[in-house]
Amino acid sequence: MTAATSAGLDHDLLERGHVAVRNDAPVVTVTLNRPSARNAQLPSTWEALAHIGSGLTDEVRVVIVCGAGPSFSAGLDRSAFSPQQGSLLTTLGAAPQAVAENAIAAYQRGFSWLSDPRFISIAAVAGHAVGAGFQLALACDLIVAADDAQFRMAEVSLGLVPDLGGTGPLVRLVGYQRALEICATGRRVRAEEAVRIGLALVSVPLAELDAAVADLAAAIVESPVSAVRSIKALLAVAHDNSAEQQLAAERAAQIPLLAALVRSAS
Repeated sequence: MTAATSAGLDHDLLERGHVAVRNDAPVVTVTLNRPSARNAQLPSTWEALAHIGSGLTDEVRVVIVCGAGPSFSAGLDRSAFSPQQGSLLTTLGAAPQAVAENAIAAYQRGFSWLSDPRFISIAAVAGHAVGAGFQLALACDLIVAADDAQFRMAEVSLGLVPDLGGTGPLVRLVGYQRALEICATGRRVRAEEAVRIGLALVSVPLAELDAAVADLAAAIVESPVSAVRSIKALLAVAHDNSAEQQLAAERAAQIPLLAALVRSAS
């Protein structure tokens, strides 16, 4: 963790959540740092991720999310599935509905900040991206996959649904039929297929993953910040807008950018 990253962050929370942060402004790298467990996630992981998101400043242009070791994230930690009282799933299952909803809403905040229009988020996925790991990758704007990447929405095998924000992005990326098939079967989607169906932007050899993500981040940073932020905001609503609404959104985004060009030229 660099000195620039240290200010304002709760280091104990990051350590409990097994999350590391590196700030090479304007690029911030967030690493799931539990390689001995294939970066399996805990509620403290989601709390740490939300904490990072809440502290980012406007200088950040790109956020890279990756995993230490050979896997991005194998999903929820096995301790959550214990049938014993006090495990995550038994606690949620026994809680009143309002309590369970509030708890899950807090967990979702560990993922939803990655859609912030101030920056582009990139998931660098190697090895396994299972369950919560798959949903963390889906929370990012772009997914760059190593050729050994395997995506799997495993919740159905437990009689559960994905509930960390992954269903919406998955449908937008691959369409309703493919998303339904992936979630309802819990099968593995390998890197080549992920690129072919639009789930991942590109697949590269594992040894080239870091360099490919760094090159992508650098290309984004080279583009004018106001234009990139406006483009992300426009595309984020394009799926749900009518044609007329999207045309209006384009006009509303373009006019202040044109005014800024005129001011800079005068």
